[in-house]
Amino acid sequence: MRLNNGDLFPSVSGPVLGGGKLTIPEDLKQEWNVVLFYRGHW
Repeated sequence: MRLNNGDLFPSVSGPVLGGGKLTIPEDLKQEWNVVLFYRGHW
């Protein structure tokens, strides 16, 4: 799926290092945010 200018980011959730989960964009409260996805070891 590709986003265009002005599109809303779809809701995505995943585990967080140390426990719990993060749901994007609901858990991001600031206007600008950076999320790093680390693929880990293959």
